[in-house]
Amino acid sequence: MNAPFNTASASQRDPFQAYICDDETADIIRPVATELGWAEEKVNKGGLRNAVQSLSVTASPNILFVDLSESSDPLNDINGLAEVCEPGTVVIATGQVNDVRLYRDLLTSGIQDYLLKPFNADQLRDSLTQAQMILAGPRQADGGETDRPHVMTAFIGTRGGVGASTLASSVAWLVSQEQGRLTALLDLDVHFGTDALSLDLEPGRGLIDAIENPSRIDGLFIERAMVKANDKLAVLSAEAPINQPMLTDGTAYYQLEEEIKNAFELSVIDMPRQTLIQFPHLLQDVNKAVIVTELTLAATRDTIRLLSWFKSNAPGAQVILVANRVPSGGQLEITRKDFETSIERRVDMVIPFDPKTAIQAAKLGKTLAEAARSSRVGSMVKQLADRVASLDDFEEVASGDAGSGSLMGKLGGLKALVSKKPEKAEA
Repeated sequence: MNAPFNTASASQRDPFQAYICDDETADIIRPVATELGWAEEKVNKGGLRNAVQSLSVTASPNILFVDLSESSDPLNDINGLAEVCEPGTVVIATGQVNDVRLYRDLLTSGIQDYLLKPFNADQLRDSLTQAQMILAGPRQADGGETDRPHVMTAFIGTRGGVGASTLASSVAWLVSQEQGRLTALLDLDVHFGTDALSLDLEPGRGLIDAIENPSRIDGLFIERAMVKANDKLAVLSAEAPINQPMLTDGTAYYQLEEEIKNAFELSVIDMPRQTLIQFPHLLQDVNKAVIVTELTLAATRDTIRLLSWFKSNAPGAQVILVANRVPSGGQLEITRKDFETSIERRVDMVIPFDPKTAIQAAKLGKTLAEAARSSRVGSMVKQLADRVASLDDFEEVASGDAGSGSLMGKLGGLKALVSKKPEKAEA
Protein backbone atom coordinates (compact mmCIF):
# COMPACT_ATOMS: atom_id res chain seq x y z
CA MET A 1 0.00 0.00 0.00
CA ASN A 2 2.96 2.33 0.67
CA ALA A 3 4.76 1.35 -2.52
CA PRO A 4 5.18 3.81 -5.40
CA PHE A 5 2.08 4.37 -7.47
CA ASN A 6 1.89 2.66 -10.86
CA THR A 7 -0.30 4.69 -13.21
CA ALA A 8 -0.51 2.10 -15.95
CA SER A 9 -1.73 -0.73 -13.74
CA ALA A 10 -4.12 1.55 -11.85
CA SER A 11 -6.09 2.32 -15.00
CA GLN A 12 -6.71 -1.41 -15.56
CA ARG A 13 -7.95 -2.25 -12.06
CA ASP A 14 -11.41 -2.02 -10.50
CA PRO A 15 -12.00 1.46 -9.12
CA PHE A 16 -13.56 0.17 -5.91
CA GLN A 17 -14.14 -2.97 -3.84
CA ALA A 18 -15.48 -3.44 -0.31
CA TYR A 19 -15.41 -6.43 2.05
CA ILE A 20 -17.98 -6.03 4.82
CA CYS A 21 -18.97 -8.15 7.83
CA ASP A 22 -22.62 -7.06 8.37
CA ASP A 23 -25.63 -6.20 6.23
CA GLU A 24 -26.26 -2.84 7.93
CA THR A 25 -22.87 -1.50 6.90
CA ALA A 26 -23.22 -2.93 3.40
CA ASP A 27 -26.57 -1.17 3.05
CA ILE A 28 -24.88 2.16 3.79
CA ILE A 29 -22.03 1.56 1.36
CA ARG A 30 -23.99 0.39 -1.69
CA PRO A 31 -25.94 3.63 -2.42
CA VAL A 32 -22.85 5.79 -1.87
CA ALA A 33 -20.85 3.54 -4.20
CA THR A 34 -23.58 3.83 -6.82
CA GLU A 35 -23.59 7.60 -6.42
CA LEU A 36 -19.84 7.66 -7.14
CA GLY A 37 -20.27 5.53 -10.25
CA TRP A 38 -19.25 2.15 -8.84
CA ALA A 39 -21.14 -1.15 -9.13
CA GLU A 40 -23.05 -2.42 -6.08
CA GLU A 41 -21.70 -5.91 -6.80
CA LYS A 42 -18.29 -4.72 -5.66
CA VAL A 43 -19.55 -4.65 -2.05
CA ASN A 44 -18.70 -8.15 -0.85
CA LYS A 45 -19.37 -10.02 2.39
CA GLY A 46 -16.59 -11.47 4.52
CA GLY A 47 -14.49 -8.70 6.05
CA LEU A 48 -10.72 -8.34 6.07
CA ARG A 49 -9.80 -12.01 5.91
CA ASN A 50 -11.99 -12.57 2.87
CA ALA A 51 -10.32 -9.54 1.28
CA VAL A 52 -6.86 -11.06 1.83
CA GLN A 53 -7.95 -14.39 0.32
CA SER A 54 -9.62 -12.78 -2.70
CA LEU A 55 -6.86 -10.29 -3.47
CA SER A 56 -4.16 -12.97 -3.27
CA VAL A 57 -5.49 -14.34 -6.58
CA THR A 58 -6.99 -11.22 -8.22
CA ALA A 59 -5.85 -7.66 -8.88
CA SER A 60 -6.49 -5.23 -6.05
CA PRO A 61 -8.75 -2.21 -6.73
CA ASN A 62 -7.73 1.44 -6.68
CA ILE A 63 -9.82 2.00 -3.52
CA LEU A 64 -10.33 -0.84 -1.05
CA PHE A 65 -12.80 -0.67 1.86
CA VAL A 66 -12.30 -3.40 4.50
CA ASP A 67 -14.17 -4.30 7.69
CA LEU A 68 -12.02 -5.16 10.73
CA SER A 69 -14.94 -6.06 13.02
CA GLU A 70 -14.20 -9.81 13.02
CA SER A 71 -10.43 -9.41 13.24
CA SER A 72 -8.81 -10.34 16.56
CA ASP A 73 -5.49 -8.76 15.57
CA PRO A 74 -6.26 -5.83 13.23
CA LEU A 75 -2.69 -4.61 12.86
CA ASN A 76 -1.31 -8.01 11.94
CA ASP A 77 -4.16 -8.62 9.52
CA ILE A 78 -3.62 -5.21 7.88
CA ASN A 79 0.01 -6.13 7.37
CA GLY A 80 -1.15 -9.33 5.71
CA LEU A 81 -3.40 -7.27 3.46
CA ALA A 82 -0.44 -5.10 2.45
CA GLU A 83 1.34 -8.18 1.16
CA VAL A 84 -1.40 -8.94 -1.37
CA CYS A 85 -2.33 -5.37 -2.36
CA GLU A 86 -0.76 -3.88 -5.46
CA PRO A 87 1.19 -0.62 -5.17
CA GLY A 88 -0.97 2.49 -5.03
CA THR A 89 -4.12 0.93 -3.53
CA VAL A 90 -5.83 3.36 -1.15
CA VAL A 91 -7.24 1.43 1.83
CA ILE A 92 -10.07 2.61 4.09
CA ALA A 93 -10.95 0.49 7.13
CA THR A 94 -13.91 0.33 9.48
CA GLY A 95 -14.37 -1.36 12.83
CA GLN A 96 -15.95 -1.27 16.27
CA VAL A 97 -12.83 -0.60 18.39
CA ASN A 98 -12.69 3.00 19.61
CA ASP A 99 -9.00 3.26 20.47
CA VAL A 100 -6.79 6.23 19.55
CA ARG A 101 -3.65 4.10 19.62
CA LEU A 102 -5.16 1.59 17.20
CA TYR A 103 -6.23 4.45 14.94
CA ARG A 104 -2.73 5.89 14.88
CA ASP A 105 -1.12 2.49 14.35
CA LEU A 106 -3.45 1.76 11.44
CA LEU A 107 -2.61 5.09 9.79
CA THR A 108 1.09 4.40 10.30
CA SER A 109 0.69 0.98 8.67
CA GLY A 110 -0.49 2.68 5.48
CA ILE A 111 -4.29 2.85 5.47
CA GLN A 112 -5.91 6.15 4.48
CA ASP A 113 -8.75 6.33 7.03
CA TYR A 114 -10.50 4.42 9.81
CA LEU A 115 -14.26 4.86 10.26
CA LEU A 116 -15.69 3.88 13.62
CA LYS A 117 -18.99 2.00 13.47
CA PRO A 118 -21.70 3.07 13.25
CA PHE A 119 -20.88 5.68 10.61
CA ASN A 120 -23.24 7.51 8.29
CA ALA A 121 -23.33 8.04 4.54
CA ASP A 122 -21.84 11.53 4.75
CA GLN A 123 -18.78 10.29 6.66
CA LEU A 124 -18.31 7.50 4.15
CA ARG A 125 -18.72 9.84 1.20
CA ASP A 126 -16.11 12.26 2.60
CA SER A 127 -13.61 9.46 3.10
CA LEU A 128 -14.13 8.01 -0.38
CA THR A 129 -13.90 11.46 -1.96
CA GLN A 130 -10.60 12.06 -0.20
CA ALA A 131 -9.37 8.71 -1.52
CA GLN A 132 -10.28 9.76 -5.06
CA MET A 133 -8.35 13.01 -4.61
CA ILE A 134 -5.30 11.03 -3.50
CA LEU A 135 -5.47 8.86 -6.61
CA ALA A 136 -5.77 11.95 -8.79
CA GLY A 137 -2.92 13.78 -7.04
CA PRO A 138 0.54 14.33 -8.50
CA ARG A 139 3.19 11.65 -8.28
CA GLN A 140 6.94 11.98 -8.33
CA ALA A 141 8.23 12.36 -11.85
CA ASP A 142 9.86 9.37 -13.49
CA GLY A 143 12.97 9.13 -15.61
CA GLY A 144 15.30 12.02 -16.18
CA GLU A 145 13.05 14.65 -14.64
CA THR A 146 14.07 13.58 -11.15
CA ASP A 147 17.62 14.75 -11.92
CA ARG A 148 16.54 18.36 -12.46
CA PRO A 149 17.49 20.54 -9.48
CA HIS A 150 14.64 21.56 -7.24
CA VAL A 151 13.89 25.28 -7.15
CA MET A 152 12.28 26.58 -3.96
CA THR A 153 10.84 30.10 -3.98
CA ALA A 154 9.26 32.02 -1.11
CA PHE A 155 6.78 34.85 -1.64
CA ILE A 156 6.64 37.47 1.12
CA GLY A 157 4.54 40.63 1.16
CA THR A 158 5.89 43.76 2.80
CA ARG A 159 2.35 44.71 3.85
CA GLY A 160 -0.99 42.98 4.00
CA GLY A 161 -2.90 43.33 0.74
CA VAL A 162 0.04 43.94 -1.60
CA GLY A 163 -0.85 40.79 -3.55
CA ALA A 164 1.88 38.32 -2.55
CA SER A 165 -0.60 35.43 -2.39
CA THR A 166 -2.13 36.43 -5.72
CA LEU A 167 1.29 36.34 -7.38
CA ALA A 168 2.31 33.10 -5.61
CA SER A 169 -0.73 31.19 -6.85
CA SER A 170 -0.43 32.71 -10.33
CA VAL A 171 3.26 31.82 -10.66
CA ALA A 172 2.67 28.27 -9.42
CA TRP A 173 -0.18 27.83 -11.90
CA LEU A 174 1.86 29.22 -14.82
CA VAL A 175 4.91 27.09 -14.12
CA SER A 176 2.82 23.93 -13.89
CA GLN A 177 0.43 24.68 -16.76
CA GLU A 178 2.71 26.22 -19.36
CA GLN A 179 6.11 24.77 -18.47
CA GLY A 180 4.90 21.36 -17.36
CA ARG A 181 6.96 21.47 -14.17
CA LEU A 182 5.74 19.32 -11.26
CA THR A 183 4.93 22.11 -8.81
CA ALA A 184 3.88 22.35 -5.16
CA LEU A 185 2.16 25.41 -3.68
CA LEU A 186 2.46 25.63 0.11
CA ASP A 187 0.34 28.29 1.85
CA LEU A 188 1.59 28.78 5.41
CA ASP A 189 -1.21 31.16 6.42
CA VAL A 190 -3.20 28.42 8.17
CA HIS A 191 -6.12 30.62 9.24
CA PHE A 192 -6.55 33.16 6.44
CA GLY A 193 -4.70 31.70 3.45
CA THR A 194 -6.22 32.35 0.01
CA ASP A 195 -4.12 30.26 -2.39
CA ALA A 196 -6.59 27.35 -2.54
CA LEU A 197 -9.45 29.83 -2.86
CA SER A 198 -7.81 31.54 -5.84
CA LEU A 199 -7.55 28.15 -7.55
CA ASP A 200 -11.19 27.33 -6.74
CA LEU A 201 -10.21 24.44 -4.44
CA GLU A 202 -11.22 23.15 -1.02
CA PRO A 203 -8.01 23.17 1.04
CA GLY A 204 -8.60 19.95 3.00
CA ARG A 205 -7.06 19.11 6.39
CA GLY A 206 -3.56 18.17 5.26
CA LEU A 207 -1.72 21.21 6.63
CA ILE A 208 -3.63 21.13 9.93
CA ASP A 209 -2.85 17.43 10.36
CA ALA A 210 0.82 18.12 9.66
CA ILE A 211 1.00 20.82 12.32
CA GLU A 212 -0.83 18.71 14.89
CA ASN A 213 1.29 15.61 14.28
CA PRO A 214 4.63 16.34 12.56
CA SER A 215 5.79 12.74 13.05
CA ARG A 216 3.31 11.64 10.37
CA ILE A 217 4.96 13.73 7.66
CA ASP A 218 6.60 11.59 4.99
CA GLY A 219 6.34 11.06 1.26
CA LEU A 220 3.08 9.14 1.60
CA PHE A 221 1.57 11.88 3.76
CA ILE A 222 2.47 14.50 1.14
CA GLU A 223 0.88 12.37 -1.56
CA ARG A 224 -2.34 12.05 0.42
CA ALA A 225 -2.61 15.51 1.93
CA MET A 226 -2.06 17.73 -1.10
CA VAL A 227 -5.00 18.79 -3.24
CA LYS A 228 -4.63 18.61 -6.99
CA ALA A 229 -5.19 21.80 -9.01
CA ASN A 230 -4.13 20.33 -12.37
CA ASP A 231 -1.99 17.45 -13.62
CA LYS A 232 1.22 19.17 -12.50
CA LEU A 233 0.15 21.39 -9.59
CA ALA A 234 -0.76 20.36 -6.04
CA VAL A 235 -1.67 22.65 -3.15
CA LEU A 236 -1.22 22.28 0.59
CA SER A 237 -3.14 24.90 2.56
CA ALA A 238 -5.71 25.23 5.34
CA GLU A 239 -8.68 27.15 6.63
CA ALA A 240 -8.23 26.48 10.33
CA PRO A 241 -11.04 27.75 12.60
CA ILE A 242 -10.14 31.21 13.88
CA ASN A 243 -10.91 30.07 17.44
CA GLN A 244 -8.32 27.29 17.09
CA PRO A 245 -4.72 28.45 17.62
CA MET A 246 -2.29 26.33 15.60
CA LEU A 247 0.71 26.03 17.88
CA THR A 248 3.94 24.81 16.30
CA ASP A 249 7.68 25.15 16.78
CA GLY A 250 8.16 25.14 13.01
CA THR A 251 9.17 21.48 12.81
CA ALA A 252 6.15 20.59 10.70
CA TYR A 253 6.87 23.39 8.21
CA TYR A 254 10.50 22.36 7.84
CA GLN A 255 9.60 18.69 7.33
CA LEU A 256 7.01 19.66 4.74
CA GLU A 257 9.66 21.62 2.84
CA GLU A 258 11.98 18.61 2.87
CA GLU A 259 9.36 16.14 1.66
CA ILE A 260 8.10 18.52 -1.02
CA LYS A 261 11.67 18.90 -2.33
CA ASN A 262 11.80 15.13 -2.79
CA ALA A 263 8.46 14.87 -4.59
CA PHE A 264 8.35 17.99 -6.81
CA GLU A 265 10.54 19.88 -9.24
CA LEU A 266 9.56 23.31 -8.00
CA SER A 267 7.94 24.60 -4.84
CA VAL A 268 6.29 27.95 -4.18
CA ILE A 269 5.90 28.90 -0.53
CA ASP A 270 3.46 31.66 0.37
CA MET A 271 4.99 32.83 3.63
CA PRO A 272 3.32 35.36 5.94
CA ARG A 273 5.69 37.88 7.50
CA GLN A 274 4.93 36.55 10.98
CA THR A 275 6.03 33.05 9.96
CA LEU A 276 9.27 34.42 8.53
CA ILE A 277 9.99 36.18 11.83
CA GLN A 278 9.11 33.19 14.03
CA PHE A 279 10.88 30.51 11.96
CA PRO A 280 13.81 32.07 10.06
CA HIS A 281 15.36 28.62 9.49
CA LEU A 282 12.62 27.91 6.93
CA LEU A 283 14.43 30.25 4.51
CA GLN A 284 17.80 28.50 4.74
CA ASP A 285 17.21 26.31 1.68
CA VAL A 286 15.20 28.81 -0.35
CA ASN A 287 16.78 29.50 -3.73
CA LYS A 288 14.74 32.61 -4.55
CA ALA A 289 12.70 35.05 -2.52
CA VAL A 290 10.09 37.26 -4.13
CA ILE A 291 9.45 40.33 -1.98
CA VAL A 292 6.16 41.88 -3.06
CA THR A 293 5.71 45.52 -2.16
CA GLU A 294 3.79 48.69 -3.00
CA LEU A 295 4.98 52.25 -3.51
CA THR A 296 4.00 53.65 -0.12
CA LEU A 297 5.87 55.04 2.86
CA ALA A 298 5.07 52.07 5.11
CA ALA A 299 6.04 49.57 2.41
CA THR A 300 9.30 51.44 1.83
CA ARG A 301 10.20 51.08 5.48
CA ASP A 302 9.34 47.37 5.52
CA THR A 303 11.14 46.67 2.24
CA ILE A 304 14.32 48.04 3.80
CA ARG A 305 13.82 45.80 6.83
CA LEU A 306 13.15 42.69 4.76
CA LEU A 307 16.14 43.24 2.48
CA SER A 308 18.32 43.60 5.55
CA TRP A 309 16.77 40.46 7.06
CA PHE A 310 17.51 38.39 3.96
CA LYS A 311 21.10 39.58 3.86
CA SER A 312 21.61 38.36 7.43
CA ASN A 313 19.44 35.22 7.50
CA ALA A 314 19.31 33.89 3.93
CA PRO A 315 22.32 35.27 2.07
CA GLY A 316 22.16 32.46 -0.50
CA ALA A 317 18.69 33.39 -1.71
CA GLN A 318 18.29 35.47 -4.86
CA VAL A 319 15.94 38.30 -3.94
CA ILE A 320 13.47 39.47 -6.59
CA LEU A 321 11.76 42.73 -5.66
CA VAL A 322 8.34 43.26 -7.24
CA ALA A 323 6.28 46.45 -6.97
CA ASN A 324 2.72 45.18 -7.41
CA ARG A 325 -0.62 46.85 -8.06
CA VAL A 326 1.03 50.08 -9.09
CA PRO A 327 -1.70 52.54 -10.18
CA SER A 328 -1.45 54.28 -13.51
CA GLY A 329 -1.55 58.03 -14.10
CA GLY A 330 1.11 58.91 -11.56
CA GLN A 331 -1.20 58.72 -8.52
CA LEU A 332 1.54 57.43 -6.23
CA GLU A 333 2.26 58.01 -2.58
CA ILE A 334 5.98 57.65 -3.39
CA THR A 335 7.51 57.64 -6.86
CA ARG A 336 9.53 54.68 -8.04
CA LYS A 337 12.66 56.84 -8.14
CA ASP A 338 12.25 57.95 -4.53
CA PHE A 339 11.40 54.41 -3.47
CA GLU A 340 14.56 53.01 -5.06
CA THR A 341 16.67 55.81 -3.60
CA SER A 342 15.42 54.96 -0.11
CA ILE A 343 15.95 51.20 -0.34
CA GLU A 344 19.27 51.65 -2.19
CA ARG A 345 18.51 49.18 -4.96
CA ARG A 346 16.37 48.89 -8.05
CA VAL A 347 12.93 47.37 -8.25
CA ASP A 348 13.16 44.29 -10.47
CA MET A 349 9.60 44.32 -11.78
CA VAL A 350 6.63 46.70 -11.73
CA ILE A 351 3.20 45.12 -12.20
CA PRO A 352 0.39 47.59 -12.91
CA PHE A 353 -2.94 47.58 -11.10
CA ASP A 354 -5.79 46.17 -13.20
CA PRO A 355 -8.90 46.03 -10.98
CA LYS A 356 -11.21 44.80 -13.74
CA THR A 357 -9.07 41.74 -14.43
CA ALA A 358 -8.65 41.04 -10.71
CA ILE A 359 -12.42 41.13 -10.19
CA GLN A 360 -12.99 38.88 -13.19
CA ALA A 361 -10.46 36.36 -11.92
CA ALA A 362 -12.19 36.23 -8.53
CA LYS A 363 -15.61 35.75 -10.11
CA LEU A 364 -14.40 32.91 -12.35
CA GLY A 365 -12.37 31.17 -9.65
CA LYS A 366 -9.19 31.54 -11.71
CA THR A 367 -5.72 32.79 -10.93
CA LEU A 368 -4.82 36.31 -12.03
CA ALA A 369 -2.37 34.84 -14.54
CA GLU A 370 -5.10 32.80 -16.22
CA ALA A 371 -7.62 35.63 -16.31
CA ALA A 372 -5.10 38.19 -17.55
CA ARG A 373 -3.40 36.14 -20.28
CA SER A 374 -3.64 38.81 -22.99
CA SER A 375 -3.08 41.88 -20.81
CA ARG A 376 0.05 43.66 -19.69
CA VAL A 377 -0.49 42.31 -16.18
CA GLY A 378 -0.52 38.77 -17.56
CA SER A 379 2.68 39.42 -19.49
CA MET A 380 4.46 40.71 -16.38
CA VAL A 381 3.31 37.78 -14.24
CA LYS A 382 4.57 35.39 -16.92
CA GLN A 383 7.96 37.10 -16.84
CA LEU A 384 8.01 36.63 -13.08
CA ALA A 385 7.12 32.94 -13.45
CA ASP A 386 9.92 32.46 -15.98
CA ARG A 387 12.36 34.08 -13.61
CA VAL A 388 11.20 32.01 -10.64
CA ALA A 389 11.43 28.73 -12.60
CA SER A 390 14.79 29.49 -14.19
CA LEU A 391 17.41 26.81 -13.68
CA ASP A 392 20.28 29.15 -14.52
CA ASP A 393 22.88 29.92 -11.90
CA PHE A 394 21.44 32.28 -9.35
CA GLU A 395 23.00 35.68 -9.84
CA GLU A 396 23.45 38.25 -7.17
CA VAL A 397 21.18 41.22 -7.69
CA ALA A 398 23.08 44.27 -8.89
CA SER A 399 22.80 47.51 -7.01
CA GLY A 400 23.19 45.74 -3.70
CA ASP A 401 20.75 43.87 -1.52
CA ALA A 402 21.75 46.00 1.38
CA GLY A 403 23.74 48.98 0.20
CA SER A 404 26.39 50.79 2.16
CA GLY A 405 24.17 52.85 4.43
CA SER A 406 22.83 51.80 7.82
CA LEU A 407 19.21 50.86 8.39
CA MET A 408 18.69 53.93 10.57
CA GLY A 409 20.18 56.08 7.84
CA LYS A 410 17.76 54.69 5.30
CA LEU A 411 14.82 55.25 7.59
CA GLY A 412 16.04 58.78 8.09
CA GLY A 413 15.77 59.26 4.35
CA LEU A 414 12.09 58.33 4.56
CA LYS A 415 11.35 61.36 6.70
CA ALA A 416 12.45 63.56 3.81
CA LEU A 417 9.94 61.80 1.58
CA VAL A 418 7.10 62.55 3.97
CA SER A 419 7.87 66.26 3.87
CA LYS A 420 7.68 66.43 0.05
CA LYS A 421 4.80 68.23 -1.55
CA PRO A 422 2.16 65.85 -2.97
CA GLU A 423 2.49 67.12 -6.51
CA LYS A 424 6.21 66.50 -6.47
CA ALA A 425 5.80 63.01 -5.04
CA GLU A 426 3.48 62.16 -7.89
CA ALA A 427 5.77 63.50 -10.58
